[in-house]
Amino acid sequence: MGQRKRAEERNERSGIVGWVIALLVVLGLFAAVAVVVVKMLPGGGTPSDECTVPDASGASDTLSFDPEQAANAATIAAVGQARGLPDRAIEIALATSMQESKLFNISYGDADSLGLFQQRPSMGWGTQAQLQDPVYASGKFYDALVKVPNYTDLPLTQAAQKVQRSAYPDAYARHENKAVSLTAALTGRAPATLSCRLAAKPGVVTAAPLRTALTKDFKPAVADSAVADATGTLAVQPGKTDGRGWAIASWAVAHAQQLGIREVSYGGKVWTREDGGDGWQTVKSGSGKAAPADATQVQIRYTDAPS
Repeated sequence: MGQRKRAEERNERSGIVGWVIALLVVLGLFAAVAVVVVKMLPGGGTPSDECTVPDASGASDTLSFDPEQAANAATIAAVGQARGLPDRAIEIALATSMQESKLFNISYGDADSLGLFQQRPSMGWGTQAQLQDPVYASGKFYDALVKVPNYTDLPLTQAAQKVQRSAYPDAYARHENKAVSLTAALTGRAPATLSCRLAAKPGVVTAAPLRTALTKDFKPAVADSAVADATGTLAVQPGKTDGRGWAIASWAVAHAQQLGIREVSYGGKVWTREDGGDGWQTVKSGSGKAAPADATQVQIRYTDAPS
């Protein structure tokens, strides 16, 4: 009788241990899945961080992008504008990057390809370091695109394929609507339409990285016109009336997470990090938002004003 009782106790303990082990396995698997999900969030941002533009096709109200995607798209558009290329060139470049890397600056790809366009060092596109530079990669894509005869008149997928020579040549077409919508916002053709909602408050930054980024993306002429003041604001003179002001303003919003930008003002409208989810707002008397001293300048506030 005592032996049977001890056996029952052992079986009971074994059952408890078995349940504990099973529970730990399940929890371990859950933790592993959780890690995978977190790692798959693009750009390392939180789910609440997003940038939006109106859907040009009318199929939906807005199109949503991760802030890293928006920043890379803004760089691609800026490089195209700095070269004086038509909007169609930018649309083709953006659609191509959407297909090749989802607008992320990837460090991996098919064979030795990498970067925004999955360009390959072994095919003469540049070194690994060069192709991981969004400005360089964008420039190399445009270098090849402008050599395609009548590329602006070709269907987007054909123009992209003549540059990329992809194994899936028809895939670029699926991104055309997003590319057209982004291009309209980033070139100033659809002013005050790109907005970003960012959860985290940035640390104190200086004008130096902002100037550097402006110089790389828009060429020195734009950055040379930028003047920083004591309030932590960089005032940029667009110098043109063809939408360049809104292009710079949209670029600044798209790079807000990356460069710690807090506020962008232009043309009587303002975007603020605190109210980014509400989009661009018209500056009104008594609104509490400071109107720019010169509405013809793009004013980018990169740090809080000293108290």
